[in-house]
Amino acid sequence: MKYFVLTLGCQMNLSDSERLTTVFANMGFQRTDNEEEADILGIVACSVRQKAIDKVYSRIHLWNKWKKDRSLITFVTGCILDDDKKKFLKTFDLVFGTNDIAGLPEMISQYGIVSPGALMNHHGQKEFWDIDPSYDSNYEAFIPIQNGCDKFCTYCAVPYTRGREVSRPSSEILEELKKLVAAGYKSITLLGQNVNSYGLDKKGEEISFAQLLEEIGKIGDASDHPFWLYFTSPHPRDMTEDVLETMAKYSCLAKQIHLPLQSGDNEILKKMNRNHTLAEYKVIVDNIRRLLPGATLFTDIIVGFTEETDDNFENTRRAMEEIGYNMAYIATYSPRPGAVSSRWDDKVTMEEKKRRLHILSDVFIRSATRFNEDLVGQTVPVLVTGKSRDGKRWTGLTEGKINIHFTSGSELKVGEFSKVKVTENTGISLGGEYTS
Repeated sequence: MKYFVLTLGCQMNLSDSERLTTVFANMGFQRTDNEEEADILGIVACSVRQKAIDKVYSRIHLWNKWKKDRSLITFVTGCILDDDKKKFLKTFDLVFGTNDIAGLPEMISQYGIVSPGALMNHHGQKEFWDIDPSYDSNYEAFIPIQNGCDKFCTYCAVPYTRGREVSRPSSEILEELKKLVAAGYKSITLLGQNVNSYGLDKKGEEISFAQLLEEIGKIGDASDHPFWLYFTSPHPRDMTEDVLETMAKYSCLAKQIHLPLQSGDNEILKKMNRNHTLAEYKVIVDNIRRLLPGATLFTDIIVGFTEETDDNFENTRRAMEEIGYNMAYIATYSPRPGAVSSRWDDKVTMEEKKRRLHILSDVFIRSATRFNEDLVGQTVPVLVTGKSRDGKRWTGLTEGKINIHFTSGSELKVGEFSKVKVTENTGISLGGEYTS
């Protein structure tokens, strides 16, 4: 029996899929990338973006056509709003939340497909976080440390798809990390909607995010296997100085921070319900520059949010110039079904949104280029990620997650660290030569 899973959305959904893969493997099913030969067809969906939901409808329409000629089971899980769930119930055989993935064997058996693996493993099936993931890579892995969100930003539907924040037990997180380190994984990322609010839902029962990083740092110091530990995404409201101080103490805690700004205008930030001002955000940036000199800074920006005026936008442009980012994920605002702002008038035209996006992209590229220029001539550690498209050079990532293309006279191994001399600044990426 074979299964096919299409994963849409963010890294959290990708992590959910890795655990879903384990459940299928325990049932004795074989994974396939060819959906036409699968007996079970599923989607890990994302209600946060309308484009992702449109893809779900397109796929299930095709799959239901196939049912006329052969026996199939279809399912959808992931980050789904209640309204979408109700609609999916009419088109999919199974609709369930990610927390119910452990019960998938029983759901499938009710459709008459029972494998020996399903019979053996169902009664011992663990809770979702206890399911060992089947990682898609042998050098990069993601560890979910929490689920849900308590922030209720007005543009976001996540609190309505994943529920309130729930922190995973730190003992489980650290155990999963130890296994990955022992297995030689080099890039490990802690995942959560607001990672730095970890433990706040279990005060007195669980450690804080800074303390979690401290424990990981100790594991790194004691290990013979080097690795870089990342986390995404923190919320400025909960970014405390002790997190930065802990990052400065341990070499395995990568000096890269993704700190979403969303807007550089206080009026828009208030409409977004971000609950911080630009000045408060800049204090965090100043602390990063002071405690982690050389760290790269990434951000998210939304342009054209509902009634964003020219003055509002200008404040964001100015803030981006002043702060200076190494990477900026800039998106034009589009209403998310289920989010509060979807009920408001979207008064900024798409043409104007795109114009503003291009302006901010130019600002980001200039700041990233300035940072990269300082790296030319330096020899830096690089995680080898593959070959360039032409096959003539290797590709990799610096500790700060800057892409680098470099030459090497010898064969290298993907997923290993190498030393590379930076010889060229190519804008938002680098060029270099392998040294050792």
